[in-house]
Amino acid sequence: MTEPEEYAWNEHERQLYIEDRITVPSPYKIKVMDDMDKRIELEQILGRLTQRELAIWARKNADRFISYIDIGDEESKNAVILKTSDILSKRIDSKISVFELRKAGFLANTLAKNLINEISKSASRVYAQAIVTGYMRGHAIVSSDYAVKVINLLNNNCKSEAVNEHNKQI
Repeated sequence: MTEPEEYAWNEHERQLYIEDRITVPSPYKIKVMDDMDKRIELEQILGRLTQRELAIWARKNADRFISYIDIGDEESKNAVILKTSDILSKRIDSKISVFELRKAGFLANTLAKNLINEISKSASRVYAQAIVTGYMRGHAIVSSDYAVKVINLLNNNCKSEAVNEHNKQI
């Protein structure tokens, strides 16, 4: 069993872990065409990771969706992504505070302001939720859900494509 301090950096999530009150599946925060069995399988796997491992997973998963983010200014987009990714890396390595990471989360969310379409909007949320996984574990599954939503938008809500996406995440 993972030590509580390694499982969750956030006190609330750590306490839920200690008290064995983590529920799977967690509720959806967005509307998405999904395969609940695959989502549960993913969530069970993510639940076994330390917060450090989970943040690394979330960032790697989000990296696959960066190309879909279109704010009309590639240089600005890349600057935000570089800065926020660097801050998450520092958080993963325990070099910065939660406060600094939360500021990076707000910065990552600025990508959602000038988006060209719904695919871009959802892709930016995959990324922003991944960044704040360094603050709270629960953001990892939300990032995953947004990734499935991008796949839904790209593939006309094809359930088999949602399953394929979960398989990639797993």
